[in-house]
This record gives sequence, structure tokens and C-alpha cells, in this order.
Amino acid sequence: MASRAFGAGRAIIIGGSMSGLFAALALRRRGFDVQVFERVEGELAGRGAGIVAQPQIREVFAAVGLDTHVELGVEVALRRSYDSDGRIMGEIACPQTLTSWDRVYRLLRDAFPNERYHRGKALEAIDTQPNAVVAQFADGTAVEGDLLVGADGLRSTVRKQFLPDCAPLYAGYIAWRALIPEGAVSPSTHRDLFEYLAFCHPPGEQVLGYPVAGPGNDLRAGHRGYNFVWYRPADEDTELPRLLTDAAGVTHAISIPPPLIRADVIAEMRATAERLLAPQFREIVRLAAQPFIQPIYDVAAPRMAFGRVAILGDAAFVARPHVAVGVAKAAEDAIALADEIERCGDIVRGVEQFEAVRIEVGRRVIERARHLGAYLQSRARTAEERMRAEQHRAPEAVLSETAVLDFLAK
Repeated sequence: MASRAFGAGRAIIIGGSMSGLFAALALRRRGFDVQVFERVEGELAGRGAGIVAQPQIREVFAAVGLDTHVELGVEVALRRSYDSDGRIMGEIACPQTLTSWDRVYRLLRDAFPNERYHRGKALEAIDTQPNAVVAQFADGTAVEGDLLVGADGLRSTVRKQFLPDCAPLYAGYIAWRALIPEGAVSPSTHRDLFEYLAFCHPPGEQVLGYPVAGPGNDLRAGHRGYNFVWYRPADEDTELPRLLTDAAGVTHAISIPPPLIRADVIAEMRATAERLLAPQFREIVRLAAQPFIQPIYDVAAPRMAFGRVAILGDAAFVARPHVAVGVAKAAEDAIALADEIERCGDIVRGVEQFEAVRIEVGRRVIERARHLGAYLQSRARTAEERMRAEQHRAPEAVLSETAVLDFLAK
């Protein structure tokens, strides 16, 4: 029996975050009967994380039928770099849209039918059959479809089933992150930070920050937030386990929930900020009510297609944040999957062609992100990484290369 033709299929999306919603909207627009299954019981939130809304996001909005004129975030025209005394080291023009994870997620979530979005559904296993695919969930239920899309992120259960040896690789450093209310920032620091994507360069480290949408996705001046990110080396065998161990002595794998970060770890971070950071960023750290730790990982899947199963977004490739392409990559993955199945008129051949189109993009993003972050690692692993570290660690290089996607056009 031939594969079911495009437009009459049932699509199962595993993962209800942005990757999953982009895929769900793209496939639904092309005629699929789509259901999304998210393991988390409550509504998702990005913990206030900021993102760069690359131009590709608006293009994908158009492709899935969303309003391309909606305000995505805060428009910033300039980048600025500060030394440890708070003096301006450099400034360049680089217009970009800076926003919060929550704002983009909310726009996608509101566009997908609520009755077809299922929370508290943890995937347990996938049964692939010649003419169908069955998702089996931890609550004992099962759903059959014609296509299954793994959009379940860094800890992807779908990827683990088909690529059990493809595990997240720790990059050798962590990011301290926080979101600060605009109204709490002093006038002088507001003047220096809120109109820019701003950087500071402690030795072997990197700080950046930018304005984003505030609570309730508020973009009004005075009601926004400030997204703070501080990359610091942390040895995998010693420092990382210490940072991820809570007050009860439990060491968490991959990441630690923000409320469980020990008070002494946060106090140590604040004291270090007072010694190393520009005064503008010292103030931001003091104002951070609940900073959180993001260990930095890579994932590079050798495959994205498994018959009637595809993986995309962070389930396939997780790049270090310096390229700021995660959301845009997930969006373009979703469109490519829908386009290729439609073009082929067959799910299995379309999934195979999707992999052929997108896997090299993922590899290039991973490579670029590794180059940009090499100097932040606690240990340089190869001679090439040491060379790249020197090339990309200069403040002027950080200022011009971070979150810029011109490398994809080469």
C-alpha cells in the first residue's frame, strides 16, 4: 500500500513549545489533521528568557497565516560594548528585533485550536508501522497517525528512541540569566542599556543584555524588561555539579530549577559581578530577584528522518546561543517539512527530502556557534578550538558577530 497522500493525513506533534507549534500550524495549513502533545501539565513559559526575533520569523508567520505586522518586540538599531569601568569601547549599527520567548510563544499558541493541544502527555515510546505511526504515552493512552514530528527539544524522547547515542554535549560553560523590570533600573543605567544590545567582556567571559517585552507581553516604554545573560566557564567534572546541586544535596541533570539554586551560589555570583562587570551590569545583577543557570549544550543529530517520523528544531540541533537562531531555525524546519511533503505528495518521501534540505543548515549553525563560543569553554578541546577562540574573543568580533546570520548566506 502506498503512503497516504499529502493533505489527508493525521499528524502527531510531540512537544508543544515553539518548534511544535510552528510545525503544527504549517501542517494544518496544508490540510493535515494535527494534534499537539506536550508533557508539561501547565501552560508553558520561558522563565522570562529573551530571544532575537530574526527576520525569518516574520516570513514563517506569513507562511502559516499569522499577522506579519504584529509587534514582535523591541526594535534596537545599535550595539554598544562597555569596559569594566563602564566606558564605551565600541558601537556599531545592527538593527534587530529583541523580544521575550513568552511573546512569540503566545502568538503561536493563540493561533492553534485549544481542543487539539493536549497537556500532561509524556511520550513513552513510538511504534512505527508500514502505513502508520503510533505514539504511546505514559498515562497508558496511544494515538495513531500518518506522521509524527519530534519537536520536544533538548531532552527529546523522540530523538532518544531513534538515536540513543546522540546525547547533549556540554560546551564547558554556563550562562547566568535574569529578567529585570524596566521600572527598577536607575535613569543612568537605563540610558546606557535600554536603547542598545549591550556587551561587557570580563577576561574569558561574556555579558550581554537587551530590552524585551515586559509582563503580559507589554512593549510600552517603562513597562518592558531587561534580559541579562552572563557566560562563564564551568568545569564539567567539578564546577558544574556544584552549581547544579541544591540545598538538599541533590545534583540535577542538564539544568536546575531556579528556586532550587543554592543561596550561597547566587551570593557568590553577585560578589563576582561586583569585581568583574561594568557598573551598568553590576546594577542589573543586584536587581535580579531570581537569576537562573543555563548550562550550555550542543546537540547535532546525524539524521532527521526516520520513515514516518521527523525531528526538528532543538530535538535535532541545539546550538550554543551566540548565533541566536534557535527559534528561526525551528520555524524554517517546520515550513520545510510541510513544503517537502506537499511537493512530494507522499509522507515518507517528503520526510526524507526534508532531511536532505535542512540537515546541512543545522550542521552549519552548530559549527558557527561552537566557533563563537570556543573562548568561553573551561578547557579548549582541540588546536582548532584554541585558534578559533583567539579569532572570536576580541570585543570588536563579539560586537559584530553575535546573533548575526550572514554566515548562512555564504
